[in-house]
Amino acid sequence: MTTAGNYQLAPIGFIQSSVKKREDAAKQGYEGAPDVWLHVNGQAAAGLEGIFPGDEIILITWFHMSRRDVLAVHPRGDSNNPVTGVFATRSPDRPNPLGLHRVKVLEMKGTSLKVGPLEAIDGTPVVDIKPVLDRSEDG
Repeated sequence: MTTAGNYQLAPIGFIQSSVKKREDAAKQGYEGAPDVWLHVNGQAAAGLEGIFPGDEIILITWFHMSRRDVLAVHPRGDSNNPVTGVFATRSPDRPNPLGLHRVKVLEMKGTSLKVGPLEAIDGTPVVDIKPVLDRSEDG
C-alpha cells in the first residue's frame, strides 16, 4: 500500500466561459452549458499536437471554487434525494475536486481550443487533456 504524500498539480490552461458564477453553471454539459475557450499555457502547447477540430476529448479540471471538506451530498443539490457519498455522485464538492468533461473540439486558434459544451465556470484551471478512445483503440 502506498503512503500519503505531497502530490502537486499544475494547470496546463484555463477556461474562458460566459458562465461567471458557480450557481449559474449547468449540472452537466449536455444540460445547456455553453461552448468555451480553453487557453493552453505555452509550456504545454506541444501536447496539443494531434488534436483537431471534430475530435472528442476529455478535459480534467480543478474545481477551484469547490469545498474540499464535503463527503456526502444530496445528489444534484435536491434535498428530496437521499444523502449520498460524493464518490457515488458528480458533485463538484469533494476532497480532490477534479472535474471530468467529455467535449468536442469545435475550433483551434494557436494554443486555444474552442470546445463544448462545458459546464465549467470562467477561470477554471485545466490540469489535463485526454483523447476519447474507441473501444478498439489501446493508446
